Order: sequence, then C-alpha cells, then structure tokens
Amino acid sequence: MAVARATGAAPAASPPRAGVSPILSGKDGFLTVAVEGYSAWERKFNPLLAPARSRWPTVAGVYEPLIVFNTMTGEYVPWLATGYAWSAGNSTLTFTLRSGVTWSDGRPFTARDVAFTFELLRKHPALDAYEVWKFVASVRARNEGTVEFALQRPFVPGLVGIGHQPIVPEHIWKDVADPVSFNNEDPVATGPFTEVRVFNDKLYELGRNPRYWQPGKPAINGLRFPAYPDTSAAESAFIRGEVDWAGSFLADVERTFVDRDPQHHHYWSPPVMGAVMLYPNATRKPLDDVRVRKAMSMALDRDRIVEEAMLGYTRPADATGLSDLHARWRSPQAVAAGDWAKLDVAKASALLDQAGYAAGKDGLRAKDGVPLRFRLNLVDGWDDWARAGELIAQQLRRVGIEATLKRMSFWYFFDALQQGKFDLTLGWADSSPDIYYTYAALMGSGSVKPVGELARENWHRHGSKAADRLLGALASTSDPAKRRRIANDLQMLFVQTAPVIPLFLNPAWGACNTRRFIGFPGPENPYAKLSPSNGPDYLLVLTELRPRPAP
Repeated sequence: MAVARATGAAPAASPPRAGVSPILSGKDGFLTVAVEGYSAWERKFNPLLAPARSRWPTVAGVYEPLIVFNTMTGEYVPWLATGYAWSAGNSTLTFTLRSGVTWSDGRPFTARDVAFTFELLRKHPALDAYEVWKFVASVRARNEGTVEFALQRPFVPGLVGIGHQPIVPEHIWKDVADPVSFNNEDPVATGPFTEVRVFNDKLYELGRNPRYWQPGKPAINGLRFPAYPDTSAAESAFIRGEVDWAGSFLADVERTFVDRDPQHHHYWSPPVMGAVMLYPNATRKPLDDVRVRKAMSMALDRDRIVEEAMLGYTRPADATGLSDLHARWRSPQAVAAGDWAKLDVAKASALLDQAGYAAGKDGLRAKDGVPLRFRLNLVDGWDDWARAGELIAQQLRRVGIEATLKRMSFWYFFDALQQGKFDLTLGWADSSPDIYYTYAALMGSGSVKPVGELARENWHRHGSKAADRLLGALASTSDPAKRRRIANDLQMLFVQTAPVIPLFLNPAWGACNTRRFIGFPGPENPYAKLSPSNGPDYLLVLTELRPRPAP
C-alpha cells in the first residue's frame, strides 16, 4: 500500500485523550484517514512549509487557498476568492475575496491577510514553495475585499502559485519570530478542520471549524489519523475496514480489498498525475544524442510494463509526455508524429546503426570502443518501479543496450536525481495545472542547472532555445485559443527532440470505505479526484463528505 511515499518523523509530546482508540472509525463522526507514511507524528501545522513537513491536511483543510484547481474538470473553483482578473497586458492579477469569512478565532478574513502572507514569503524565501517572488513585483490590499498582484512581467502561469498559496492570519503571524521554524501547534485558520482535539506520537484528531464559512459544512465531526509503523500495517488496517479514506496503491485490489465488502469498498485511480518518465542524463554521452534516446524508447514494450509492473492500473504514455491532467491540451498531430513511443525493435536497431553503434559478438553495442552501458536508478521499496526497471533492462538488452539497476533509499535517490548524478533514472513529471510548467521542466533552458547543483526540475539537464521562445509566448498570453496553438507547438517540439522517454501515466491513487461515510468521488460522480494526496483539490472532497444515514 503505497500511501504517501515519505519517511521518518520525530515524536510529538502531547498526551493521548483518554478513551480514544484509532479503530473507532466513524462511530463518533470522525473519518479515519491514511495518507502520510510516518510511524510517529510530529505536531506541525505550519502551512507555509512544504506539505511533507506539516501534518495533512494543513495546507488545504486546516488553511485554505484563494482558488482550487479541480484536476478532474480542468477548471479553477473559487474558494477564499470569488474571482480573479488579468489586466495591464497580463502583468497585473487582481483577486476579489469572499465576504463573510472569519478565522477560526472569530476575527475577519480580509485582503490584508492575503497581502501579509505574500510579504511573509518575500521576507523568508525558504517558505516560498511556489517561488512566486520570482515573478511577483509587489502585492497590495486595495481594500478589505480586493488584493492586487503586480508582476515583473506578463506571466499567466503564475496564477497557479498565487492562487494555491495557503493564507495565514496577520494578527497571529505578525508576532511569530521565525516563521520558518514555527510549528504552529494550535492553528488559527479558515478551513473546515481547525481544532486539534488530540495529538500524540501515535494518533491525532482534527475537529471541525465551528465558524466555517460554507453553511452546513463540514458535515462530519472531524478527522482521525493513526500512525502506522510501516506500509503493511496501514494496508492491513485499510483492508480490515478500520480506515475510511486512503491514497493507496493496493496490489490485486479487487481481491484483497473490494471483494471483502463490494458494497462499501471502492477504489478509483484516474491517470491524472504527471507521467512516469525514463530520464536520460543529457550531460552524459551518448544520451545527448536524440537518435539514441528514441532508439531506447522504441525498444520498450510499454504495454507489458503497464500490465506486469503497474498491474494494469494505468496505460502507456504517448510521445507528448502528457497525462490525463492535460488531456484537454493533448495534440493528436503530436501524438501521431511520436512513433518513437511505440515498440519497434527493428527501427530502434536501425537508429543505433545510424548513430554509429555496432553490435559486438556479445550483442552489446559500442562505438569507438565505448559500449552502451548505463546504470538505472530506482527507489528501493517501490515495488512497481522495481518491476518496471527490471523489464526496461531486459527490453533494452534486446537492442544491445545494457542497463544495470541501482536501487537506493528514497532520499539518496532524490538527491542524485536533483543533482543530475545518474545515467538513467525513473522519475515523475510535473503535475501542475498549467501545461507551461510541464514543458518548462522538461525543455526550458532556465531550469537547467550544472551537475552537482540541486535542481527542482529538469533533472536530465536538457535546454532548448526553441522551447524557450514558445514558453515565453505561452506565459505572456491568457487567450485560450492562442495558448492552445502554442501548446500544440511545444508538444510537437517535444516529440521531435525526445528529451525524456515517457513510460506510463501516473495514477492518482485513491480508495475509500463507504460503510460509515458517503460523498466520495468516483467514476460515477467524478466531481474531484479520490486521492487525498497532491492537493489542494482534496478540499473539494473534505467539504462534501457526510455520515451515512442510519438505515
């Protein structure tokens, strides 16, 4: 059960409340959630830290953003803001705030809180997770209900980072000496669940906000989070029916989970996260040769990888590298042009011949005495990726390329990924709402860092001046028709240059037990994704869940 793939946390010190059991799921109106993979909880509700450093759902559930991108509909949902508008040639972004919202201590929420939050990010860059101050010039509260962002340049993709930033109350945070180290153990927020009712290293509970701005919501009393010593313990609890909602990958889910209670046990994992990629390091020859990259891609049997490694829960990626998150943007012409994303051993061999790599007696190809031999980095313990890596190595060997698997713990893997210290590595693509970020991370020169320097994206170190021109044009316009034409050109450029090798679409893993609570999304009611990971759109679910009516 691959709940959020994370490790480690220091124990917190709060004593348990007498009489609370982690398996009382639903009996007191508390929904039990398994989303973070920690064996002990640390009491941190600082929404300005990266989500993995604070307890779920701090960034979207305790605190809230101005708008919420709905992954399933591709639209922004008004939240603390009721609307936004571009002006001054897309260099000014103005939000109209929702009236009648109060903080959980009863103080009014105003534009001053929004402006204060962003100024806090400017003063403390370590908190600026969306890096908004790379494109924002200033922010000001025009009045209590309007906040205006002046940008350094026209930058329409900036809507994502500004709109999704959790907002904190000025009257509390102005007295915080160090917001970067602040744990914020007793949050004052606007979200549906703000009351920390129980907190110890093995269990925490969040009660609902009595002043929540959506009438009648939340309809459940609160959220309960037991800590599990490992993923197998979390999986067992979920299968036994002790957990109501999880961001879960379950092997053979129909047999192990659904068949135990077909009426109430459900899963739904649409492929709307960033695609899983095989990243070739462009700083290492001959991986800088597009012919070698395309040949490697054509050697891969993606259908088999999906069936055997991913157990059929997703589908192969096409040559655009886009997941269903951006299905509305996908160019049929680019897909058709990307024949290198299809299995064709003969064409792969011909490309390698053309590139000058001849097969030796052992079948391994080489040029000038240098064989096509690489290491492929994988995360130890990620069984789906391990199976995929084994298949990739087998399939590359058929065209004379040797890939040796190198398994390592996640943090060593991630460090090597960010520093560009690999030959080949599996990895994920950006899953931002704006397609701009997907291709900026894969082809933009501005995201290329020297090997050894940490890179937040473009781990393979591939930059394209042609991509830079298209990305600049895409960033500067808010016209839907113009953006679509530019996005089509970006996709075709990606297909032509194959900077990375798309493998399969990454599902948003989600599963639920409706015996005690109803209102979860699913294929029959896809109002949001079921996964509680990768917010903030799980807010849409938290505010729709309700207790199952008594029979």
